[in-house]
Amino acid sequence: MAATPNRAPQEFCHPVERALARILDEHGIRWEYEPHAFTLETDVDGNVLEAVVPDFYLPDIDVYVECTVMRQAATTRKNGKLRKLRARHGVVVAVLYRRDFERLRDEYGLCIPLDLTA
Repeated sequence: MAATPNRAPQEFCHPVERALARILDEHGIRWEYEPHAFTLETDVDGNVLEAVVPDFYLPDIDVYVECTVMRQAATTRKNGKLRKLRARHGVVVAVLYRRDFERLRDEYGLCIPLDLTA
């Protein structure tokens, strides 16, 4: 859920996720951070071999969002997992790539950290 004055600050895996949360808050869009894990593959004993956890869920519009600032060539594995998620669970995830964050930064003067090492 969106941060409120009575709630502890959210811990994020990457600074770009914090930046997106700030943008969503500024526009009054409710969000949840990594609220659902989806199993993609299990072994014969039911142990999870592969799963995906989208970064954000926007409950008011029932949309999942994944943020990535990896170089485009490195997104192949992530995109494959998201295709599996759609095929197995019918869940579609909107992906915001590095170029999308660059566009937000450049067009709207937003402070969005795009450091690939963070």
